[in-house]
Amino acid sequence: MGGLLNNAWDKISAAETVTLPFANGERPLVKYPQKRPLIRLTTRPPQLETPFSVFNESVITPNDAFFVRYHLSESPPTAVDADTFRLEIKGRVNSPVSLSMAELKTKFQPLETVGVLQCSGNSRAFSKPRVAGGQLSNGAMGNARWKGVRLKDLLSKAGVAAGAKQVTFNGLDAPVIEKTPDYIKALDIDHALDGEVMLAYEMNGEDLPMLNGYPLRLIVPGYYGTYWVKHVNEISVVDAVFNGYWMNPAYRIPDNDCACVEPGTTPKGTIPIGRHNVRSFITSQADGARIKTGQVTEVKGIAFDGGYGIQQVLFSEDGGKTWRETKLGKDLGKYSFREWQIHFTPKQADWYTLEVKATNRIGQSQPIEALWNPAGYMRNVVEAIRVQAI
Repeated sequence: MGGLLNNAWDKISAAETVTLPFANGERPLVKYPQKRPLIRLTTRPPQLETPFSVFNESVITPNDAFFVRYHLSESPPTAVDADTFRLEIKGRVNSPVSLSMAELKTKFQPLETVGVLQCSGNSRAFSKPRVAGGQLSNGAMGNARWKGVRLKDLLSKAGVAAGAKQVTFNGLDAPVIEKTPDYIKALDIDHALDGEVMLAYEMNGEDLPMLNGYPLRLIVPGYYGTYWVKHVNEISVVDAVFNGYWMNPAYRIPDNDCACVEPGTTPKGTIPIGRHNVRSFITSQADGARIKTGQVTEVKGIAFDGGYGIQQVLFSEDGGKTWRETKLGKDLGKYSFREWQIHFTPKQADWYTLEVKATNRIGQSQPIEALWNPAGYMRNVVEAIRVQAI
């Protein structure tokens, strides 16, 4: 497959702009190859956010609307030839393996999983006090049907040797200069062998878009996107904890139950970021929307967590004073967005604060006040919007 042309970023211009609801929130809407117009945060590397209205279209996020997050300036690769591409499996294995895309698709039992990919810094721009990093709104997430091969099956073919502790993953995207650390991530060996982690070659029934990791992407269900390495071409089994830059010091959270500290302070210790926490959003109305007094309004949205599954979604029309249970939509799997809906009839002309709160199957929910950490990771709060009945 031919990829993106050299200097493609320089030839792309914004047709219009959007203003997100925080300081310095003006962003260009930009159309990249294989994508509809998305909200651009940075050009080199490309960081593109999904316009939030997309999440009201379907529980599955379309490929052309799916967000994009890269770390290295020369990302993504400008072209990948699927006919010559090879996946190498090496390190602490009995027999190193080199596999073609054709072999991955025909020699292993395929696996399909519907799962949410969410950037660790999704919603970072709402942190108070403000934190460093990409100032993202709520669109650095998406839900897709991934098809590929179990990592467990690939490692079984190579034969994991005694003493293996972790598995590392590298992709075709590379740093511009030698001093910039290559983007390599690691999973504990038990996690890598759990039968759920996979290497995907399809996304929503099509080849992965180039900007989302073509031709092969690591899928780590329930975990933040930092682990979902794109363009994977090298898997290494190692006998020690991997401490490359993107595992330590990058992508660390406070080592406590809430992954949080008092605003403005630093944690005493940190650990690698892990599973998604519980989140839910209203998608059918935007903040500031107008609705009709005395008329039934359908309110709907999405909820998800790190893989325990959504048990309940509650809705409030009075700023959290009272709550009503919503109707949950079809369950596409414990890692997927779960749709919900409820009817709301404003009885008088006024402003109404609509809130939504999800709870998963082990009782985890969303706090009224947002938790804070210095990196702006894992935002988790009862989301609210205000609408006007007229």
